[in-house]
Order: sequence, then structure tokens, then C-alpha cells
Amino acid sequence: MLSSEKGPIGIFDSGYGGLTILTHIREVMPEYDYLYLGDNARTPYGTRSFQVVYEFTLQCVTKLFEMGCRLVILACNTASAKALRNIQQNDIPLIAPDRRVLGIIRPTAECVGDITKTRHVGLLATPGTVKSLSYPLEIKKLFPEIKVVGEACPIWVPLVENNEADSDGTDYFVKRHIDNLLAKDDKIDTIILGCTHYPLLYNKIRKYVPAHIEIITQGEYVATSLRSYLDRHPDMDSRCTKNGTCKYLTTEDTNIFLPAASIFLHESISAETVSLQDIIDL
Repeated sequence: MLSSEKGPIGIFDSGYGGLTILTHIREVMPEYDYLYLGDNARTPYGTRSFQVVYEFTLQCVTKLFEMGCRLVILACNTASAKALRNIQQNDIPLIAPDRRVLGIIRPTAECVGDITKTRHVGLLATPGTVKSLSYPLEIKKLFPEIKVVGEACPIWVPLVENNEADSDGTDYFVKRHIDNLLAKDDKIDTIILGCTHYPLLYNKIRKYVPAHIEIITQGEYVATSLRSYLDRHPDMDSRCTKNGTCKYLTTEDTNIFLPAASIFLHESISAETVSLQDIIDL
């Protein structure tokens, strides 16, 4: 049985990209404690089926609950797209009705209405996120008049994780997908980077995106949205510990995790390998 004590805010990602979200959240809310879990042993999620992503994400959320988190952020677009709704509607009421899991797609969708003038928005994301149609559906709920066109960029994540974000060879793949996206709709004036890895490609993306087109990175909007959520839910805020700490967990060997994580973080960290096989029966 889960206790009702206080705990850190859990940040989950299928790999490393969620570290960009965590960085922004810590900048806005440095006083809180955070527990980051990367399912690096099973990444990437982007090409996996809805069912597999759901099962993997639920296992990781359950692990964070087990380790004391009362609030978990899915800092992963694929998990938010393919697993969040099922977990919120079907699992949380049964296994942990006093806890919450939030995603990163809605906070991003909410900001679009104030940015686009033409009401034509482009989305650059993984194949899984694009195929899920989560962004068009979420944006349509809020802004029915906005048209969203997506372009899947399957090679971008491997480029980032192999520390090739600034290499000359990356230009070809960045330009190709941007050209493909803009060819689908020449009225696009706003582009969402719908993958948490893509901020590391921002300079390359900005180079090939026309100057009049706004580029939305998620971190700042997710952080602001989380701050607003806790302001509006003081009961949950009171259950989040505030000692300014951050701990990193991975399902991979730390000798593999730490060098890759250093690509996303600008600080030296330590990490611990955890197993998902010993999750308690909630």
C-alpha cells in the first residue's frame, strides 16, 4: 500500500530528451525535489506500438510512485501521446487515486493560439507522435480553427544522442525534413518542436526555417504550466518536498547513461540503475 507522505516530483522519459524539460522546470521551480527516471534500456519509444508504450510507461510511473512521488510528469511526447490518457483514466483511479500524472502535449498546445497569426501550424516530431495525431487533436479542442501539419523526423533523435547535433552532416537531415514540412503547407507561421531532443538541434533548425516562422520549444511552457498547476492545487503542492534536490535513475547501466546525459545537461551528476522487475504490487 502506498503511503500518504510527501515526496519528490517524478520526471519520466523514455530516454534522455526529458532532461531538457527537467532543466527548464528546475529553473522555474528550483526549491522542489525531483526524481528523474529514464527508461534508457528500452528507448526509443517512438517506433513502438501504442500498447507497448502504454505498458512501459505504466511500469515506470508505478516505479516512481513506489519511490515516493506524488506527482509524475511524462516529459516524453511519445508517452504523453500514447499512454497518458489510459493511465489517467483507467489506472490512477485504481492504483493511486490521490496521485497525479501529467503530460507535456497540452501545455504546448495551450500556447499555440497566442503565437500563430495565420492559424497554420507545423509539427516536427518522432514518427510515433506524428502518427498518434495527439497534437492536432489537442490543439483542435482548444483552437478549432487552427490547422496542424506534421512531419516525422526519425533520424533526429539518433543524431542528438550520438552527439552529432552540431556536425555538418546533420544539416542535410534537418533541412530535408523542414523542407518537407513547409512543402505541405506554405501558410505555416509557427512550428512546434514536438520532441524533447529537438531543442539541441535548435540552431540547425533555426538556420533552415524562414525568419518569419516562430519555433516553439516545450520546456519553458511545460515549466510554466506546472508552476500554475501547483498554484491551483495547493493540496498537491503541499505533498511535494522542497529541499532543492535532484536524483537521476536509469534502467540502463550508468556507464552508458552518464556520458549521454551529459549531452543534455550542463552539470556533473551521479545516477543509479534501477530494475523495473521488482515493482511492488500496488
